[in-house]
This record gives sequence, structure tokens and C-alpha cells, in this order.
Amino acid sequence: MFSRTRGWALLALTALLLVGFGCASTPETPVEDTSWKFHTIVDVAFVQQYAKVPVPADTMIIDSRPKRPKYDKGYIPSAISIPDSKFDELKGNLPENKDSLLIFYCQGPT
Repeated sequence: MFSRTRGWALLALTALLLVGFGCASTPETPVEDTSWKFHTIVDVAFVQQYAKVPVPADTMIIDSRPKRPKYDKGYIPSAISIPDSKFDELKGNLPENKDSLLIFYCQGPT
């Protein structure tokens, strides 16, 4: 038979194991970094301060709508056309300065 000391020791060990496994954390699922997708969605008042001719230094306004059906019918003065479907082909038109402010606009969700 167990002695009282062994019984208490077994009980204490069991309690420690339960607490230890209960407090063990499971690895967190990594959260996808989407900060590169867009920085901030802004309003018209923000864009208006940059929609000037000439465009303020280190700023570029990009119209990402399809060129012929949308851009050619009207666009923000000084905006350049880089349709989303041709972005890979035309990304060379973006400024070399990586700190430049880029303002993309489109027709919104469809």
C-alpha cells in the first residue's frame, strides 16, 4: 500500500502536470500581413489637396480604371492611367522614390 507521503507526492505531481499542460499555449496561427495591399482609404477632401497642376512633389495620382471606357471619358487632372489589368506592364511608370505618395482611385466596388 501507499504511504501517506507517497499519496500526497503523487497527488502534487498530478496537480502540477494538469496545471502545466493546462497552461501550455498552442502555437498561434500566423496572421497574414496585408499592410502592403493598401495603406489608408481616404476621402475626397484628402485627394483634392493633391489633385493640382502641377502635382505636388513626390506625389502621383493613378487612375486604375480601364483606359478606353473610363479614363478617356474623364479623370482627375494630372492623374496617369495604370489600369489594374495592366499594372504589371506599366508599373515602371511609378516614381523611383519609394517614399512618394501614391493615390490610386477607381470606380469603386462593382
